[in-house]
Amino acid sequence: MALTDILNKLGGQNGQQGGVSAISSLFGGNGLQGIVSALQKSGMDKQLMSWIGGGQNEPVSGADVKNAVDPQTLNKMAQQQNMSPDELANDVAEALPHVVDQATPNGQVPKQAGLDSLMGMMKK
Repeated sequence: MALTDILNKLGGQNGQQGGVSAISSLFGGNGLQGIVSALQKSGMDKQLMSWIGGGQNEPVSGADVKNAVDPQTLNKMAQQQNMSPDELANDVAEALPHVVDQATPNGQVPKQAGLDSLMGMMKK
Protein backbone atom coordinates (compact mmCIF):
# COMPACT_ATOMS: atom_id res chain seq x y z
CA MET A 1 0.00 0.00 0.00
CA ALA A 2 1.30 3.49 -0.82
CA LEU A 3 2.28 5.85 1.99
CA THR A 4 -0.48 8.30 1.08
CA ASP A 5 -3.05 5.48 1.21
CA ILE A 6 -1.86 4.36 4.64
CA LEU A 7 -1.86 7.91 6.01
CA ASN A 8 -5.33 8.55 4.59
CA LYS A 9 -6.56 5.29 6.13
CA LEU A 10 -5.09 6.17 9.53
CA GLY A 11 -6.28 9.78 9.30
CA GLY A 12 -9.86 9.07 8.32
CA GLN A 13 -11.67 12.31 7.55
CA ASN A 14 -8.53 14.31 8.32
CA GLY A 15 -6.62 12.65 5.48
CA GLN A 16 -2.84 12.40 5.40
CA GLN A 17 -2.29 15.04 8.06
CA GLY A 18 -4.67 13.12 10.31
CA GLY A 19 -2.62 10.00 9.64
CA VAL A 20 0.61 11.73 10.63
CA SER A 21 -1.11 13.07 13.73
CA ALA A 22 -2.41 9.58 14.58
CA ILE A 23 1.09 8.10 14.30
CA SER A 24 2.44 10.86 16.54
CA SER A 25 -0.33 10.24 19.09
CA LEU A 26 0.42 6.54 19.10
CA PHE A 27 4.01 7.31 20.11
CA GLY A 28 3.03 9.67 22.93
CA GLY A 29 1.96 12.78 21.04
CA ASN A 30 5.27 14.65 20.93
CA GLY A 31 5.70 14.61 17.18
CA LEU A 32 8.99 13.46 15.76
CA GLN A 33 10.74 13.72 19.13
CA GLY A 34 8.20 11.35 20.69
CA ILE A 35 8.59 8.83 17.88
CA VAL A 36 12.39 8.96 18.04
CA SER A 37 12.40 8.62 21.82
CA ALA A 38 9.99 5.65 21.83
CA LEU A 39 11.94 3.84 19.12
CA GLN A 40 15.25 4.39 20.90
CA LYS A 41 13.80 3.04 24.16
CA SER A 42 12.64 -0.05 22.24
CA GLY A 43 16.13 -0.76 20.92
CA MET A 44 15.40 0.22 17.32
CA ASP A 45 18.31 2.64 16.95
CA LYS A 46 19.63 0.85 13.85
CA GLN A 47 16.35 1.16 11.96
CA LEU A 48 15.80 4.71 13.18
CA MET A 49 19.25 5.84 12.03
CA SER A 50 18.64 4.31 8.59
CA TRP A 51 15.53 6.47 8.23
CA ILE A 52 17.17 9.67 9.44
CA GLY A 53 20.39 9.22 7.46
CA GLY A 54 20.77 8.76 3.74
CA GLY A 55 20.50 5.40 2.07
CA GLN A 56 18.09 2.52 2.33
CA ASN A 57 15.37 2.68 5.00
CA GLU A 58 15.34 -0.47 7.10
CA PRO A 59 11.87 -1.91 7.67
CA VAL A 60 10.16 -2.51 10.99
CA SER A 61 7.37 -4.95 11.73
CA GLY A 62 4.02 -4.50 13.37
CA ALA A 63 5.46 -6.40 16.35
CA ASP A 64 8.26 -3.79 16.58
CA VAL A 65 5.66 -1.01 16.66
CA LYS A 66 3.63 -2.84 19.31
CA ASN A 67 6.78 -3.09 21.48
CA ALA A 68 7.44 0.63 21.14
CA VAL A 69 4.00 2.00 22.01
CA ASP A 70 1.60 1.87 24.94
CA PRO A 71 -0.71 -1.15 24.42
CA GLN A 72 -3.75 0.75 25.75
CA THR A 73 -3.17 3.59 23.29
CA LEU A 74 -2.75 1.10 20.46
CA ASN A 75 -5.95 -0.76 21.38
CA LYS A 76 -7.94 2.46 21.76
CA MET A 77 -6.73 3.87 18.44
CA ALA A 78 -7.35 0.56 16.66
CA GLN A 79 -10.89 0.52 18.00
CA GLN A 80 -11.45 4.11 16.80
CA GLN A 81 -10.11 3.15 13.36
CA ASN A 82 -12.28 0.01 13.27
CA MET A 83 -9.14 -2.12 12.91
CA SER A 84 -7.44 -4.78 14.99
CA PRO A 85 -4.37 -3.68 16.96
CA ASP A 86 -2.27 -5.92 14.68
CA GLU A 87 -3.64 -4.25 11.53
CA LEU A 88 -2.97 -0.79 12.95
CA ALA A 89 0.56 -1.73 14.05
CA ASN A 90 1.30 -3.19 10.61
CA ASP A 91 0.05 -0.05 8.84
CA VAL A 92 2.11 2.18 11.13
CA ALA A 93 5.17 -0.07 10.60
CA GLU A 94 4.80 0.35 6.85
CA ALA A 95 4.42 4.14 7.02
CA LEU A 96 6.88 4.95 9.80
CA PRO A 97 10.19 4.65 7.90
CA HIS A 98 8.90 7.01 5.19
CA VAL A 99 7.38 9.50 7.63
CA VAL A 100 10.59 9.79 9.69
CA ASP A 101 12.76 9.85 6.55
CA GLN A 102 10.77 12.70 5.01
CA ALA A 103 10.67 14.64 8.28
CA THR A 104 14.50 14.54 8.55
CA PRO A 105 15.69 15.67 5.09
CA ASN A 106 19.04 16.95 6.41
CA GLY A 107 19.96 13.66 8.04
CA GLN A 108 19.21 14.81 11.55
CA VAL A 109 16.24 15.33 13.84
CA PRO A 110 15.42 19.05 14.06
CA LYS A 111 15.88 20.46 17.57
CA GLN A 112 12.25 21.52 17.73
CA ALA A 113 10.88 18.35 16.17
CA GLY A 114 7.30 18.43 17.32
CA LEU A 115 4.21 17.71 15.31
CA ASP A 116 4.91 20.75 13.10
CA SER A 117 8.00 19.14 11.58
CA LEU A 118 6.01 16.01 10.78
CA MET A 119 3.20 18.06 9.28
CA GLY A 120 5.71 20.09 7.29
CA MET A 121 6.75 16.98 5.41
CA MET A 122 3.20 16.61 4.11
CA LYS A 123 3.46 19.92 2.27
CA LYS A 124 6.37 18.69 0.13
